[in-house]
Amino acid sequence: MKREYGNESISALKGADRVRRRPAVIFGSDGIEGCEHSVFEIVSNSIDEAREGFGRRIVVTRYADDSVEVEDHGRGIPVEFNHAEKRYNWELVFCELYAGGKYNNDADESYEYSLGLNGLGLCATQYASEYMDVDIRRDGMRYRLHFEHGENRGGLKKEPYAGKDTGTRIHWKPDLQVFTDIHIPAEYYFDTLRRQAIVNAGLGFSFRDQTESGFQITEFLYREGIVDHAKEVAGDDALTPVQFWHTEQKTRDRADKPEYNVKIGAAVAFSNRNPAVEYYHNSSWLEHGGAPEKAARSAFVSQIDSYLKQTNKYNKNESRITFNDVQDCLILILSSFSNRTSYENQTKKAITNKGIQTVMTEFLRHELEVYFAENPADADKIAAQVLVNKRSREDAERTRKNLKKKLTGTMDLASRVAKFVDCRSRNPAEREIFIVEGDSALGACKQARDPNFQAIMPIRGKILNCLKADYGRIFKNDIITDLIKVLGCGVQVRSKANRDLSSFNMQALRWSKIILCTDADVDGYQIRTLLLTMLYRLTPALIEAGKVFIAESPLFEIQSGDRTYFAYTEKEKDEFLARLKERKYTIQRSKGLGENEPDMMNLTTMNPATRRLIRVMPEQAERTARVFDLLLGDDLSGRKNFIAENGRYYMELADLS
Repeated sequence: MKREYGNESISALKGADRVRRRPAVIFGSDGIEGCEHSVFEIVSNSIDEAREGFGRRIVVTRYADDSVEVEDHGRGIPVEFNHAEKRYNWELVFCELYAGGKYNNDADESYEYSLGLNGLGLCATQYASEYMDVDIRRDGMRYRLHFEHGENRGGLKKEPYAGKDTGTRIHWKPDLQVFTDIHIPAEYYFDTLRRQAIVNAGLGFSFRDQTESGFQITEFLYREGIVDHAKEVAGDDALTPVQFWHTEQKTRDRADKPEYNVKIGAAVAFSNRNPAVEYYHNSSWLEHGGAPEKAARSAFVSQIDSYLKQTNKYNKNESRITFNDVQDCLILILSSFSNRTSYENQTKKAITNKGIQTVMTEFLRHELEVYFAENPADADKIAAQVLVNKRSREDAERTRKNLKKKLTGTMDLASRVAKFVDCRSRNPAEREIFIVEGDSALGACKQARDPNFQAIMPIRGKILNCLKADYGRIFKNDIITDLIKVLGCGVQVRSKANRDLSSFNMQALRWSKIILCTDADVDGYQIRTLLLTMLYRLTPALIEAGKVFIAESPLFEIQSGDRTYFAYTEKEKDEFLARLKERKYTIQRSKGLGENEPDMMNLTTMNPATRRLIRVMPEQAERTARVFDLLLGDDLSGRKNFIAENGRYYMELADLS
């Protein structure tokens, strides 16, 4: 029975319950992402210390029991009595939300630019831990604190410390009563610490990962920060060398708001091979961008568009470039700092400061204008590549629209696709389609099939090699477009110029199984390979979903008395012959599909109870991709080397007649 909703129904969470019962409010999630963010909250405090000049190395340890330790060589957290607040600082820092030393950054107090802003991270992580042990060295003393499930145990313990070093070490274990998963993968630490090393030039990070064989240690250090990272991304074949631009200015978010400092650094290059755009603010990676992304979009599109117009590089009546056209060849590592920051929320994945956006837009536009004026050869290369990206995107979009128009409609498939033989069932969960080799195979399969759920689609000869052909040629090929029409699901057109180019819909697939049925000879194998290549390039999701099968045709037909045996391999043939012993038999290679009797076709290829199907497995997709690219793509020298090294293994299969 529900309680009455009255005055006593309103309650307030207190103490650790403010985080433990609603962790997603602080960490963005109560799953592994929230647990990861709790680790970043502790690491960010150490980074803030190092950025102020206290300590040049931070050690992060992942223990086998999923506990974590962060140690820095900063000034050490103040934990003694605070006369202004009339409480011990350790209580404020570890047990009080919205308490910290970073509220007055614009007044030149303890921190100028800091990741921490709200006084939430350290306390919230302590509240969300199974236990937390704190070891602090400062003012000639060593302080220790111990917490369990958000509660302090034993108060503050201190003793004289003779060492000259200072710093803080925090060891804690995220609580499974708070998070649904606390097993943070090593990849998270690699990515996070690498990013922090990139935007904090000269600051070293050590990641210690406890394994069965001991601690595996990985070091991260970028001495030149974002410049080193941009060079790392660009490699040796970028269109332009890496440029470093920087500025420090004052701005405000509104005319009546106070001024604050903004420091901006940008590492910029252009590459048609390895584009990368990353935004950081106060060293936090802005996964969702916000103000810096808006600034970059505006500045780069405006300035490059202006250059294209000034140099008459646009065709007559040609449309304006977009940021996607620029981004496809842009390397931009943009790192900014400010002492007044408006994050979207506590997870700090986007900032919203209008003042930062305004300053950053003008800064990037000005630097790009100067760069183009001083480096006309680079400007021409950049402009040419952006136009290539734009025109490729537009061509791909036209292809998509034409393809969608070509492959959709309300007409009956049988009247739209020549020689396609449909089945009676309209239930995609039971319908099967056999893609067979030529008209002769169509006749045999048509007689051997179960017309209730098995359809036949013949192909006329060898289809186009989809790894060598461009999309324009592919979608002008009647064999391929007929196949796509029959499948019904559309295509996944993968294009560098337009990553969103796709008309694929798995729900529209008309078949439960797509079965490739070709002769057991060299020509049949090649046709099968070309069909698989087409499916791999245009509809890879069908392979990943396990929808594609190969009908295994027998190699040998063995007749002994009134019994017939089918052997699919040389080994099976030898086993059958050994079983027959002294009995008379005749043996012959299996004929092409079109020459087989319908009864035999039904028995070996069509009947679900007796046929053999090979499912094209999704885990083979990556290896298949490499082999397809090697044997059917444009890598002529690689193909020659492969044949030279491996050709001897396939001599008996080679058609040398």
